[in-house]
Amino acid sequence: MGEHDAMNVLAELSIFPMDKGDSLAPYVARAVAIIQQSGLAYTFGPMSTVIEGHWDQVVDVVGRCQADLATDCDRILVYLRLDCRRGRKDAIGSKVRSVEAKLAGT
Repeated sequence: MGEHDAMNVLAELSIFPMDKGDSLAPYVARAVAIIQQSGLAYTFGPMSTVIEGHWDQVVDVVGRCQADLATDCDRILVYLRLDCRRGRKDAIGSKVRSVEAKLAGT
C-alpha cells in the first residue's frame, strides 16, 4: 500500500472525444457506465462526474474510461481535478450537506 492508499480521493472528471462532432452523449454515457460498474460512489452532473474512492481505484477508473474511448476516438479531452484528504469519508455527501446547512442558516 502506497502513501495515497489511505487518502480519500474526490475526483472531478470530464472526458469526451474531440473528433466526434456535437453529439457526445453516447461517449459520455460509455464513461459513466464504466464509473457505475466500478462500484465507487459517484455523482453525474451536466458538466462533469464526481467520483470518490482511494487513489488507485479512482486512477484506475479514469484510465479505463480513457482506454474505452480510445478504441474509436482519435482525440480525447480529459479534465481531471483531484482533492486528496486523509481520514475523510463520504466526501460527496458531506460537502453538499455542509453547504446546504449553511444555506438553511444552521
